[in-house]
Amino acid sequence: AGEGGGPGPGDGAGPPAPERVLFPPTFSVSEIKNKQRRHFMFLRWKQQQRKEKLALKKKRRKEREALGDKAPPKAVPKTIENQRVYDETTVDPNDEEVAFDEATDEFAPYFNRQTVPKILITTSDRPRGRTVRFCEQLATVIPNSHVFYRRGLALKRIIPQCIARDFTDLIVINEDRKIPNGLVLSHLPDGPTAHFRMSSVRLRKEIKRKGKEPTEHVPEVILNNFTTRLGHSIGRMFAALFPHDPQFIGRQVATFHNQRDYIFFRFHRYIFKSEKKVGIQELGPRFTLKLRSLQKGTFDSKFGEYEWIHKRREMDTSRRKFHL
Repeated sequence: AGEGGGPGPGDGAGPPAPERVLFPPTFSVSEIKNKQRRHFMFLRWKQQQRKEKLALKKKRRKEREALGDKAPPKAVPKTIENQRVYDETTVDPNDEEVAFDEATDEFAPYFNRQTVPKILITTSDRPRGRTVRFCEQLATVIPNSHVFYRRGLALKRIIPQCIARDFTDLIVINEDRKIPNGLVLSHLPDGPTAHFRMSSVRLRKEIKRKGKEPTEHVPEVILNNFTTRLGHSIGRMFAALFPHDPQFIGRQVATFHNQRDYIFFRFHRYIFKSEKKVGIQELGPRFTLKLRSLQKGTFDSKFGEYEWIHKRREMDTSRRKFHL
C-alpha cells in the first residue's frame, strides 16, 4: 500500500478512471473547428439534455404520486399560441354586430340554404402533370366541382363566363417549376377574392397508410381556430365551397386547421371502433395555405380594392401575433 493508505501499483486495481471533462461556462460547441467533432459534441449535448429532461419528468411524477390528492395542479406549459398577443378584432360569439354582418354578407345565401355551391377549378396556363393530378384529386374532395384547363385565357374573361353558367366559386391553382405554389379563391358573383401561398402539397400516392378512394358523399367540414374578423371571413369562404347538408353515412371529414396563421388542410375517413374509440384514415390530398391578401369583389390585380394585405416587415414584428 502507498503512504496514503490507497491501493498500490501491485494491488490489481488497474489504472485510475479518467475524470469527466467539464467545459468552461462560456464554452460553445460552435467554437469547435472540426466539423465532424462539432457535430458529434452537439449530438452528445442534445442526448444529455434529453436525459436530464426525462429524469426531471420522472422525479415530478413520483412526487405527485406520493402527494396523491394533495398534489398541486399541473402547470400549463407556455406556448406561442397561449401567449398570443391580444387582437382587438377577435370575435365574440355573442356579438350582435358580428351576427348582423354575417347575416347580410356575400355568403349568407349559402348558409341560409338558398344557393347550392358549384365550383370551377382551373390552373395557371399550361399546367404540368403534378398540378393536373392535384386538381383532379381536389375535385373528388369538393362536391359539385368541375375542372377546366386554361389555354391562354385571362381570369377577367373566365369570371364572366363562370357567372353566366351559375358557378358560385372559382379556384385557381398556380404553379412554379412544376410544383403547385399558389391558390386563388374567388366567390362569385360579387367577391371577395383570397390569394394564398400554397406549400407542402402531398398527393394521395405520396401519403403513407392512406385509405381507399373517397366516395361521392358530401363530407363534413371542420374549421379550427378562425377567431378574428378576418379569420371568420376566410372560414366562411372555405365553408361555402361544400354543400351545407353533409351526408354522415359517408364518414368523410374535410378539416381546415389554422395554427399560427398557417391553414392545414386534411381529408379523412373515420370509423367508430367502440363507444369511446374512433379510428381515422387520411384520404388525401393534403396541403398548407398562407393568406397573402383578401380583395373586395372578384379578381382584379390592377384596380382591385384590398381589405387586407400581408406586409411581412410591418406585420411580422412578433412571433406571438397572429391575424386569423
